[in-house]
Formats: sequence, C-alpha cells, structure tokens
Amino acid sequence: MKLGFLTAPFADTPLMEVADWANSVGFETLEIACWPKTSGPTRRYAGTTHIDVANTSADQAKEIVAELAAKDISISALGYYPNPLHPDPAHRETVVDHLKNVVVTAGQMGVPVVNTFCGGDQSKHLDANWDDALKLWPDVIRFARDHGVTIAFENCPMIFSYDEWPGGHNIAYSPYIWRRIFETWGDDVGMNFDPSHLVWQMIDQERFIREFGAHILHAHGKDVMIDRDGLYERGTFSSGMGWQVPRMPGLGDVDWGVIFSGLYRAGYDGPVVIEHEDRNFEGTDELVKRGFLLARDVLRPYVK
Repeated sequence: MKLGFLTAPFADTPLMEVADWANSVGFETLEIACWPKTSGPTRRYAGTTHIDVANTSADQAKEIVAELAAKDISISALGYYPNPLHPDPAHRETVVDHLKNVVVTAGQMGVPVVNTFCGGDQSKHLDANWDDALKLWPDVIRFARDHGVTIAFENCPMIFSYDEWPGGHNIAYSPYIWRRIFETWGDDVGMNFDPSHLVWQMIDQERFIREFGAHILHAHGKDVMIDRDGLYERGTFSSGMGWQVPRMPGLGDVDWGVIFSGLYRAGYDGPVVIEHEDRNFEGTDELVKRGFLLARDVLRPYVK
C-alpha cells in the first residue's frame, strides 16, 4: 500500500509545490484533481485544476509523471467528480466530455484509474436512475478501456446540501446498486472505496468489503462523525443532513482497524488516499496541512 492524499484542497498551489510538501512529510502518492479550468463559485472541495487535461499534450503528460517520480511521488489516480446523470442534457454532455479528456490524459500518463461518480438525478428513484446509467455509461466505459484506463466510481451518495436532497447526486452508494454495476460491467469498472459513507448509512462495513473487496481499485481515507444531537433532531429521513459531519481519519466513527483488516483480507494492496473535507482544518494551507498530518499519523500504522 501507499499513503497519499487528494490534491483538491490546495486549489491555489501548483501541483509540484504540493508534491514537494507531500514528499517532505512522508506521503508517497497523490490523487490529482482534474476539474476543468473555470471561474466563479464551485462545489466545496471541487473545481481544483492541478492538471488542465483539455490543454495537456501527450508529451506534457509524460513530463508530469517524470517530474513527480523524481520527487518520489506516484499518481494513485486522476480525480474528477461531477454528476454525469444530471437532469440537464447539456450539463451531462459537458461533464462527460471533460471526463473523457481526463481519461485520455490518464492513459497518456500511464495512470490506470480515473475516479468519478456514477451520478444521479435527485428527482428520480434509484431504478429510473439506473436505467439512465445503462444508457450513458457503456460508451464511457468502453472509451476508458480503449485508453488503458478503468473508471472507478466512489460510493458517496452526494447528499450534503439542500440542492442535493432528497435523492442525492450519485446512485452508487449501496449494495443495491453496486451489485448491478458489477453484474453488468464486471471488471470493466471498479470502486473508489470510501468507508465514511457506510457509517452514516448504517451499512455493515465488514460485510460490504467482503462482498465488494475484489472490485476496490482505489481507497479514500476519510472519516465521519455522527452528531447524535443532530440525528435526534432531524431523524434518518433527513438523509444525513445536519448530522453526518466529515472528519479527518481518527476524529470520527470509522473503525480503521476493521477497515484495514477487511481490505487486507480482500487482497487490496493499492493506494490509500486521504480525502480532506473537515471544516476544522480548512481556511488556510497551514490548517489543511495540519489536517493531513493528523490523518497521516492515524493511518500510517496500517499502511505497509
């Protein structure tokens, strides 16, 4: 295993400076944020462009890999997390076009995994969204395979704010859909596993890894704290709104011993990448770094 982090919180810091710091404090790999270059407000922890894939040549892609390797930093994956099943067809087309650019660059870099979301229309039930996924994803999955890349969906429901409630922006969050994904596409797709999303959904973490562990291509190290007062106040029908609190590993309710025991038993030996969404460690690069260092010290004993 290698321990690293997703570069998204360092939106204003050049990639190579991020890599220098990562190496200096003992990280070994980076998931590189590849949102399109844009201006104006973006979703929290989205919009970071550490590689402008729409304007990166094959030679430049190889140069990035070489420069990172010289710093003893590998690339765990390229990451771009939009909503490919957005109800607006024009929006769908835009994000899928950019996702394909990410895939092309990953292929040129020799990076085998691109992390993203399956997507979802919050106004539709799961089965209707699945019908949409069956129409959209086969072409993208084939495109990725043709470039030597596997798409890995994250198991996040994307229900954090009222513009995502009640159905969320990503349907690949529970065994109900994950079984369909692997029954339909098999090893042509994979999972970017984030244990924090199992906790607040009350999904058995050990059982989930036993069932789907063979399909995990990438793992996020992120924790979540259940705010019991918020849960009491809002109840489970709020879908986590007001009581699931993202935290750095070690500060929430994820049992990391259980998670790593399950991953090792499943034969997973890939990257473990810290995803930073903890409001207690944001606002400045120094606070973000402090959060990453705390998470590093919690996870390092498990990552060998």
